[in-house]
Amino acid sequence: MPCRSILTLLSAWTVLPAFAAQEHEFFEKRIRPLLVERCYECHSADKKIKGGLRLDTRDGWATGGDSGPAIQPGKPDDSLLLKAISYTDRDLKMPPKQKLREEDRAALREWIAQGAPDPRHEIASATPEAGSKSKVADAKTWWSFQPIGKPRPPEVQDKSWPRNDIDRFILAKLEKAGFNPAPDAPAPVLTRRLAYDLTGLPPAQSQISNPKSQVESLLASPHFAERFASHWLDITRFAESSGGGRTLPFKDAWRYRDYVIESFRDNTPLDHFLTQQIAGDLLPHESPAKRRANLTATAFLVLGPTNYEEQDKELLRMDIVDEQLDTLGKSFLGLTIGCARCHDHKFDPIPTRDYYAMAGILRSTKIIKDPKENVAHWIDTPLPMDGPLESELREKEARLAELNLELGRAKTALKNAGVASALKNLKPGPLPVSDLPGIVVDDSEAKLIGDWKHSTVFKTFIGAGYISDHNREKGGLTATFQPKMIEAGRYEVRLAYIASSDRETKVPVNILHADGESTIKVDETEPPPIDGRWVSLGTFRFEANGEGYVMISNSDTTNYVTVDAVQFLRIGETDAAPVASGKAPRKSSPKPDRVVTLEKEIKKLETKGPQRPEAMTVAEQDAIEDCPVHIRGQIRNLGAEVPRGFLTAFEVPLGEAVPADQSGRVQLARWLVSRDNPLTARVLANRIWLWLMGEGLVRTPDNFGSTGEMPTHPELLDYLASELIASGWDLKHLVKLIAESRTYQQSSSPAGKADGKNPKSELQSPNSIDPDNRLYWRANRKRLDAGQLRDTILAIGGTLDARVGGSVINDAKAVDSNSSKAAQIEYGYQFTDFRRSLYTPAFRNVRHPLFEVFDFADINSPVGKRGSSTVATQELFLLNHPFVIEQARAAADKLLAPAGTGDESRVRDLYQAALGRAPSPGEMRHALGFIDASVSGNDSPDERRDVWARLAQAVIASPDFRFLD
Repeated sequence: MPCRSILTLLSAWTVLPAFAAQEHEFFEKRIRPLLVERCYECHSADKKIKGGLRLDTRDGWATGGDSGPAIQPGKPDDSLLLKAISYTDRDLKMPPKQKLREEDRAALREWIAQGAPDPRHEIASATPEAGSKSKVADAKTWWSFQPIGKPRPPEVQDKSWPRNDIDRFILAKLEKAGFNPAPDAPAPVLTRRLAYDLTGLPPAQSQISNPKSQVESLLASPHFAERFASHWLDITRFAESSGGGRTLPFKDAWRYRDYVIESFRDNTPLDHFLTQQIAGDLLPHESPAKRRANLTATAFLVLGPTNYEEQDKELLRMDIVDEQLDTLGKSFLGLTIGCARCHDHKFDPIPTRDYYAMAGILRSTKIIKDPKENVAHWIDTPLPMDGPLESELREKEARLAELNLELGRAKTALKNAGVASALKNLKPGPLPVSDLPGIVVDDSEAKLIGDWKHSTVFKTFIGAGYISDHNREKGGLTATFQPKMIEAGRYEVRLAYIASSDRETKVPVNILHADGESTIKVDETEPPPIDGRWVSLGTFRFEANGEGYVMISNSDTTNYVTVDAVQFLRIGETDAAPVASGKAPRKSSPKPDRVVTLEKEIKKLETKGPQRPEAMTVAEQDAIEDCPVHIRGQIRNLGAEVPRGFLTAFEVPLGEAVPADQSGRVQLARWLVSRDNPLTARVLANRIWLWLMGEGLVRTPDNFGSTGEMPTHPELLDYLASELIASGWDLKHLVKLIAESRTYQQSSSPAGKADGKNPKSELQSPNSIDPDNRLYWRANRKRLDAGQLRDTILAIGGTLDARVGGSVINDAKAVDSNSSKAAQIEYGYQFTDFRRSLYTPAFRNVRHPLFEVFDFADINSPVGKRGSSTVATQELFLLNHPFVIEQARAAADKLLAPAGTGDESRVRDLYQAALGRAPSPGEMRHALGFIDASVSGNDSPDERRDVWARLAQAVIASPDFRFLD
């Protein structure tokens, strides 16, 4: 192939389209839906154009309205749009009715900082298309949607070079380009490369002395499973907290991580591995161990970044589904499915109807326990155990059930007696509003919707009476209390109601305040704890004459709801100590002996004996249903229902439809791993190649769509995918095939000049024609990732704890996830463990300092390939951070421990541990010279330790330590 043709071909493989696709994906998922929902009402051609500003096209915001351009790309602080949504200018507040949520403002700022990428060049239609026929038809020609073939390995001229068929595919292209492959890597280089690629750890001495059997021994090592588990956790956005400001700890997330390790250890077929994670709770099982694995696997669907405090539970439900589809699409299919939530995918053949066909499957899957609670919660499922342990647990649980039933009866009797006593002792008669401090809004001043009944039956009301829903029109009644002439500041908000034993225990009270919305649940069977009339709802900030209000409704209630008045007390006007929480506080009352005795007995039994483990899981919804199209992605702007199903761009025969009484997750999993599905095996084969070779055959591993890169070797990719399927989805088989190929075992040094068969190519080296090594004419030199660096530093110091499995976040188990202390586990966490980095707590807000510096994956979304930057802070970390200094001292102690060992031997041991090779003569000379020059005549143990620690740290800070040839 002429040089000019090669250069033209390579220039077409640029990464710029993939980068642009990531920016556009962020716009489609976060920005466009936000503009549609909150801005189009006043700033779009379909609705209104206030102030001359349109936000439904790119040209609209670029031109701007009466005040000029709304956005300055790349300059969020100079953009009028950011100023308007921040509410910092009293005359410029958008949207005018209610301030955007903090996360929405942050998303707009991030988008503008990116340069405001916006693919909209035409006005969006008011409703999504019913289906994109032309795009689906185009899918029949797109490479990744074609059936997987098994191409025959090509003929090559140099028949002595290939060791297996992989080498024939690679060499054929090299010969066509006039390139020579690089020579074989030297044994020490290959030994170190195999150890890190297959286990993530430096090679052991036995591997160094016998490199020929290294692949087999490494595949059998438990550390192989740990290394490949770390790759998998990247693409499944594994984390041990929910993220956000009030982050919640996922106390059992580690069980999913251990499930992945055990699956790779046991070489579980990858098709079953994927099926477990989609529908494990629905799969048959022949033992408690299999059931535990099946249940634990479904945490894949739960581990995303979720705002469990979202008060709009329908929005929360749909946001979870959207995140699941986005993760599933990128991780398993290499497609950006999430972009089709609001409209037909702009780049790939995924119509909106397909999105909601799959959304119906996940909406029919229960993800959170009780969406009616103020703070939602994932499902914790007890796991079955084996043999005698299971019998012992069942006996304990049966006794606890008996005690809790008895305790419930005792508490009910106590509550009824307390209500009767409170009503009897409460001073009778109405209380005038004028006698009360603060701002009091009586029920007579409230805005009422529905048929509330005015009542004066119970004479302890405020004002002229109170109102009751009479246990009717459930979900249709609201009472809104809005304070007038309120000054800016923080207020305690109190609610007055009439208590009785036939009242509702979870009356929803919604509070709109300056910082957003909060929902409180009030138990009206309890006497109001403040003066027998009021319950505190919490403290909140209100703007002067703003839009704040308190709204009580009878939604999701089954008993009587009463409302009397709402009081706003400026902080400082009362000595009360209110708290803003999901439940109204109560005053404690003395408990009778029987209640106290039962509570003590239950607590003792709960802590005694074996504890049943729990896992984060999913379950089938009680109501299985198809999902309607959400027009423009809005949860309350619904279109036609779409039958549950899968992507229609390519046909994958299943032989069965989604049953009416099942979510469809089993069928979804079978569709994903079907031999006729052209994407899943290709995506997995490409990931395995990437994990070993440093780059994928498709260099956008999470995007096999039209905005991703084309494969450099499409025939080889299909060969690997078909080999994966034919082997029974055997991960270790494919890893062994690649690791034993001559392609993998090349040196990372250039091969030298061309062979002369193509005269034009002699003028340039392969490195100048193919600098990105897309033809694999050499091995890729890779920087060790964050986990490998940390683990190796610990290994050099002799402090690495090599235990496999388990959790290091013990505090998470003792904290109620809904308590105010939950976030303290994460924000105040001290990373003091010496386990492998795979087990280092994976918090979403706080990471290990080394991870922050050395490009650890973003655990808020699937990451198929981590970044690999080279910045000054990395060298500064290795030279100055206490963790590195401490481990260098430990390494010095290890080197100096054997008595009678010479300095030359110690230097050799240090280089072997850190770099996987012996020092060169020059390195040995410099090291010994440094030791001799730094140690004084006294030669005290502490002095020698510090000198050797500095030498160890210098080796750790060297490029040879950070990079893998």
